[in-house]
Amino acid sequence: MIEIESLHKHYGSVHALDGLTMTVEPGAVYGFLGPNGAGKTTTLRILAGLARPTSGKVVVAGVDLVSNAHGLSRRIGYLPEEPSFYPWMTPREYLDMLGQLHGLDSARRLARIKELLRLVTLEEAGKRRIGGFSHGMRQRLGLAAALIHQPEVLLLDEPVSALDPSGRKEVLELIERLSGQCTILMSSHILADVERVCNVVGIIDRGRMIVQSPRAALMDRYAQPVFEAEGLDAAAVIRWAEQVKTRGWATAVSVDGDRLRVTVSDVEAARGELLAMAVRQGVALRRFEEMRPSLEDVFMQLVGKEAAQ
Repeated sequence: MIEIESLHKHYGSVHALDGLTMTVEPGAVYGFLGPNGAGKTTTLRILAGLARPTSGKVVVAGVDLVSNAHGLSRRIGYLPEEPSFYPWMTPREYLDMLGQLHGLDSARRLARIKELLRLVTLEEAGKRRIGGFSHGMRQRLGLAAALIHQPEVLLLDEPVSALDPSGRKEVLELIERLSGQCTILMSSHILADVERVCNVVGIIDRGRMIVQSPRAALMDRYAQPVFEAEGLDAAAVIRWAEQVKTRGWATAVSVDGDRLRVTVSDVEAARGELLAMAVRQGVALRRFEEMRPSLEDVFMQLVGKEAAQ
């Protein structure tokens, strides 16, 4: 549904995209990850037809954005990180306007507006002015606006980054409900959210693709076991961490106050030595746990390797 090959985008001497290649299959919920400045928003803007590439191949839902982007708007829906609205309008008025711009007849617009307001749980707010909406309500309305014409591809740029926990939950549940209705490309820096709703993950850095894979396969391939511990004395935890760093099985060691986090390559060795080392360092523990590796652990591992090259 999305095919990008050797994509470059230059802003003067800045290479926002430097040979990016990626593929999004039909029906996927694709988590598009990368550190700040990696090129995620630039890629989404090119896919939405809001920016032109310097060079490369970009095809979205059969539309070649380099040679002829005619018809792209009918095939995609786009939710920017900060969606804008006319504050004096109501959701019904706003969605009706967009429906007219997309060429929907009156009967179809009314049916679609009713369906979408129900989908994004804004039925009761359908006649209220948008200017008084919360961030979560505005994001949900932005999703409804992106879906008004039933696009084949939905592009989401940081759809939950500015929301409180309640708003994030609402929008993520909505994205989960959209799975299977269209192909979704979701940019985010909140990795736990991507792990929850996305079935494919692509990680970029400095404008290039590091890895793209089904989420489960990515976790199986790269996730390394993690141990976490909390001590009663931060200074003792720091001494313990310094000793742990000398062990060959400790691939990453971090300390945050009185909390130690260790990524390991040899689980059995870590199990046998970590607690013994804590005892020798006089560390009194309130918690010691072998954790299930997360997508964040994989992300930090891969981006860290890329930065070291």
